[in-house]
Amino acid sequence: MRMYDVIRKKRDGGELTRDEIRYFAEGYVNGEIPDYQAAALLMAIFYRGMSEEETAELTFAVRDSGERLDFSGISGIRADKHSTGGVGDKTSMIVVPIVASLGIKVAKLSGRGLGHTGGTVDKLESIPGFRTDMPEEEFIRAVNQVGAAIIGQTRDIAPLDKKLYALRDVTATVDSLPLIVSSIMGKKLAADDDCIVLDVKTGSGSFMKTLEDSVQLAEAMVSIGKRAGKKMMAVITDMDRPLGHAVGNALEVAEAVDILKDRGPEDLREISLILSSAILYLAGKAGSMDECRLLAEDAVRSGIAFQKFEDMIRIQGGDPACIRDPALFGKAPYEKEITAASSGWITHMNTEDIGKASLLLGAGRNTISDVVDPLAGLMLLKKTGDPVEKGEPLARMYTSDPERFAKAEEVYVQAVRTGQEAPAPVPLVHRIIT
Repeated sequence: MRMYDVIRKKRDGGELTRDEIRYFAEGYVNGEIPDYQAAALLMAIFYRGMSEEETAELTFAVRDSGERLDFSGISGIRADKHSTGGVGDKTSMIVVPIVASLGIKVAKLSGRGLGHTGGTVDKLESIPGFRTDMPEEEFIRAVNQVGAAIIGQTRDIAPLDKKLYALRDVTATVDSLPLIVSSIMGKKLAADDDCIVLDVKTGSGSFMKTLEDSVQLAEAMVSIGKRAGKKMMAVITDMDRPLGHAVGNALEVAEAVDILKDRGPEDLREISLILSSAILYLAGKAGSMDECRLLAEDAVRSGIAFQKFEDMIRIQGGDPACIRDPALFGKAPYEKEITAASSGWITHMNTEDIGKASLLLGAGRNTISDVVDPLAGLMLLKKTGDPVEKGEPLARMYTSDPERFAKAEEVYVQAVRTGQEAPAPVPLVHRIIT
């Protein structure tokens, strides 16, 4: 078999076989196939697409390219939740303790933020002492002991995806459905979970800007997960506005704590309860989503979900005093308000640009090596659909470097549109796919 023939076949619209996909995957990971041939195949896939069968085989090749985690030592039903990435999306810190407090085990591998989207690992690392680099044995022991743990992805999982993503990033082939599906699901399937709930974002702050594209992505991922023997559900949620009010690491931890204490922004509470209900339903905790919703609500109301979050922080070396009193996180040394230039209604927010404004304040990274300021970010005082008066505060910026304010404010102002009429309401959940 020659890589030249594989490239030509896909270039001409042919369907690659399992053996051809495995030949490419193994050869590229081993260094036998050079970047220029891999890039040619990626571009052919970008233009020609892949069948459902091809996409599944590429996903399984990503899964099998490195270490596969063995969670058989974890007792009980194991579940995971994955978000395709958004702004202000801190639901993992809410959903994980809710479902763990109800007996579902969550051994979660999460990523860091890159670009306009935040990462759960960065957020949790704003808690003093919290460790996201636990060895596998200790990780499994923690899950068995308290029901949940969240760590960063290990270097040995899905090395094919790491190589392909780096290449896609510099060859303009990121926005390809089969490549996105294989990247997300290849990593998810390398972990040993029974149930997977996908939070597929749609709108200006997501990688999928249209509902049609988000539905396609969700359906493809659910189908492949089922092929692999997993119980699957995808919830397509709105990302045409940030989720909650806080955008930035310690700010988002504090807001997640608010939800676990049965208060906080209604949109964040609602999405968190829906995702929790989906996991509980797949895990068989009750016979309907509505019944599972009641269980999740009770876990928050009774305080057992908050207690589970404390337990998880403690076992991962963090100081739970910070979530009992988020003021202990401290405060960025500089803050500045952005005020409304005119009266009216906020009609639209370019959510991706809101994320970029937070990044410019120091809350995110453009490259893997960038250092994140845990106290930097934005607190959104008004969002899409809210009325505003001229001079009224719209957002509050936080940073350790006041020179960052000007550019961040410029990006924020350009991202927010106002008008004289209230916009039509947009649903938080667009569709659920099973």
